[in-house]
Amino acid sequence: MKIDIDTTLSCDVLIIGAGGAALRCAAEILENRPTAQVVALTKVTHPQKSHTSTAQGGLAAVDPKDPLDATVYHMFDTWKGSDCTADQNVVKIICESAWEQILWLENRGMHFSRNRDGRLSKRTFGGHTRNFGEASVYRAVFEADRTGKGIMDTSWGETLKKGIRFLNQTIGVELLIENDWCHGVIAFQQKEGKFIRILSKATIIATGGSGQVYRVTTNCRQNTGDGLALVLQAGLPVMDPEAVQFHPTGIVGPGILASETLRSVGGILRNRALEPFMVDYAPKMRELAPRDLVARAIESEIREDRGITNPDHQIAHVWIDLTHLPDEVHEKQIPEVSSFFKRYVNLDTKSDLCPVRPSNHYHMGGIPTNAWGEVEDHEGHPIGGLYAAGECAAASFHGFNRLGTNSILELITMGSIVGRRVLNYLKDEVKAHHDPDPLIFRSKFEGYLDNSGSESIGILRSELRTLMTDKVSVFRTEESISEAIEVIHEIQERAGKVSIANRRLPMNQELLQRWELDNLLLVATSICHAALYRKESRGAHFRDDYPSRLDEFNHHTLVAVDHGGECHISQRQIDMSLFEAGGEHSEKFGFIERSY
Repeated sequence: MKIDIDTTLSCDVLIIGAGGAALRCAAEILENRPTAQVVALTKVTHPQKSHTSTAQGGLAAVDPKDPLDATVYHMFDTWKGSDCTADQNVVKIICESAWEQILWLENRGMHFSRNRDGRLSKRTFGGHTRNFGEASVYRAVFEADRTGKGIMDTSWGETLKKGIRFLNQTIGVELLIENDWCHGVIAFQQKEGKFIRILSKATIIATGGSGQVYRVTTNCRQNTGDGLALVLQAGLPVMDPEAVQFHPTGIVGPGILASETLRSVGGILRNRALEPFMVDYAPKMRELAPRDLVARAIESEIREDRGITNPDHQIAHVWIDLTHLPDEVHEKQIPEVSSFFKRYVNLDTKSDLCPVRPSNHYHMGGIPTNAWGEVEDHEGHPIGGLYAAGECAAASFHGFNRLGTNSILELITMGSIVGRRVLNYLKDEVKAHHDPDPLIFRSKFEGYLDNSGSESIGILRSELRTLMTDKVSVFRTEESISEAIEVIHEIQERAGKVSIANRRLPMNQELLQRWELDNLLLVATSICHAALYRKESRGAHFRDDYPSRLDEFNHHTLVAVDHGGECHISQRQIDMSLFEAGGEHSEKFGFIERSY
């Protein structure tokens, strides 16, 4: 079947994605340049279906008037939480601009929860401390347990006021890059069944996460690593793909997130004997240790036969105990999470212990960018006109482990920073639209439609996700990762024998899922090769056979995949500018011991 481009659109700014980072970026551009033509693609039926809407607990930001907290403490917590792999210039920029973003949201109508004095309420989360680890601190502002929805409502409204154009159910399938310059994208409109060329002066990738690489995940169905696959297929690298976060408390069964808010309000993790076990793993912070430590603690309890086997799903888990919390907490601070336990496992958080275990949650790795969101090649050179923001990007604010509430902070902050960078670029840039020939999308999609065989997309996808969960999850070894690489190669070969029954393009879900399968395979390949290369344990990347952090790996991992499927590993140095600047507290930003 022959595929042609139906039409060509031109715009000033093209955003691939319409979640929190994308909308904050668009709002920044349109507020300051109302005449800009901004087009945003969203894979789903409506921007409000974006995964940011599911974020629950809050976003970290230090109130300048807070007598107990300080921005430098937030910076330190982020650096320590990252296991000393976040880029310190990025940490400084984001933490220092955090409160400005809270005011931006509030001034545009976001309904942050407030205390009895009328001030913004705050929560503490894992790894949030004052005085460089002395004690927990209340730093996260929130809107009940629907914070992401509040951000989406606010940002979406701002972009609508200023005339953004949304192309719903539209995916970017090939970046138009020529001579290290991006000129736009080839996109597929699912509903119309049309491939279109979108030429843009600036292109921003904000496609979200890749959680569907794993069988048990808190991520929505659409999070298949599309942005990472786009840059990999263009010959660009991804950074730190081995740094995959597993949230400690996924609800057993659906894997849906049970927010860290449950532990911040006093929830206690208990094993089969009902012992509160976190004191054995993080004596000081206990349940409020960073996520990677809590996830490994839960998995360790399960491995050592102190877990509980769920009779309905035959999955081992531990309990989170919320029964001692006041009714007001259940009803006002965690109403949605409480409803999840009731709806999906028929439990009342006021009276029942609730089953949880680690669930794939967040990808710290992603598309390498500088501190202003400009996408870089393997030598650190920016690709002209190409930017990335949000979970699909790695600036790197999180390093190898993200602290709770830093993700939504990064979405809105980097969205704003990228928007400002694009505004400067549009002001200075006079290059006319260029129309390079696409190289990949025709052969790729024609191949999907013309292939024959008896393999099933659903079975291959399920096998890949189970494989990654079993072999490249919370704990990893050289043997398990090598097995995963071998089987992924076999699945890739079998994928060439998938026959798509429906040859029509409009609303062809088989075709979309076949494309997603390729994306998942490409992302899984990069995760595995980076994990195999990094012979140490750091943050969320834990190797049973190399359980210590090693100085020889004090760098970021860059992984590129050539057209033959071979992976190439290179390095990017960690920015140590806070440490190297000297002065007060600079010693806190060296390669410090990570204990809680």
